[in-house]
Amino acid sequence: MIKLRVLVFIVGCLPLFAWPVQQYAVKVIDRKPQPRDNFVQGLEILDGYWYVSVGNYGESRLLRYHFSDGSVDAEKHLDDTFFAEGLTVLGDSIYQLTWRNRGMLVYRKSDFEFQRWLPIKGEGWGMTNNGTELVYSDGSAQLHFLSPDNARLLRSVTVTERGRPVTLLNELEWVDGKIWANIWQSERIVIIDPVSGDVTASIDLQGLLPPTEYRPGTDVLNGIARNPSDGSIWVTGKRWPWIYRIELQPIAGIPENPHGRSNSR
Repeated sequence: MIKLRVLVFIVGCLPLFAWPVQQYAVKVIDRKPQPRDNFVQGLEILDGYWYVSVGNYGESRLLRYHFSDGSVDAEKHLDDTFFAEGLTVLGDSIYQLTWRNRGMLVYRKSDFEFQRWLPIKGEGWGMTNNGTELVYSDGSAQLHFLSPDNARLLRSVTVTERGRPVTLLNELEWVDGKIWANIWQSERIVIIDPVSGDVTASIDLQGLLPPTEYRPGTDVLNGIARNPSDGSIWVTGKRWPWIYRIELQPIAGIPENPHGRSNSR
């Protein structure tokens, strides 16, 4: 009977004793200025451009900058009824989520011409793509994979860290076969296995924006982008004056794992 109780206890605690989640700190390698009025909800770098989805009712926009010098290449203002969220670029289209309108706006990449509206289930938070499918978060612990043609739901995966659901998944980025996700209202990014939903690593970005850079209106960390030209990772926040290029620094003592919302949203 004692052995049985011990076995039951061990099985019940297995998620807590699962393989360690790799912990990272970051080192800033470079930075580029960005307008402080950008309430960043989505960030992506592609073909020498830097795409930004800016949120808030009455302020939502889609922007494209030249990555080399930060000059504006294209801009589109959304209707005041939309609160823009994450974005991603796939093929010849730009997909921009909305928060509570249960859908996304699709634009022609070349000139930002609106093409169509695609419905989604629930709220829209962050978005990325894996080259063939769209992936979005809705503030829960789930990631949803969609067909880019009609937004048909293909599958969903629940994100867990040592067996426990991870909620408030926000801005997303596909990086080397994994999904990186901001955790809303935290200074942390998690790296997720897109098949199992397991968190394989956690990145601590505390203090990335120095206290001297804060001013009224400065909001939380939000925005992840991988530059395909060199593999560099860039991050930012809402109304931050910079986007930062970061390099991961494994925290000593933890071996690397090879398997590895409010109205101001």
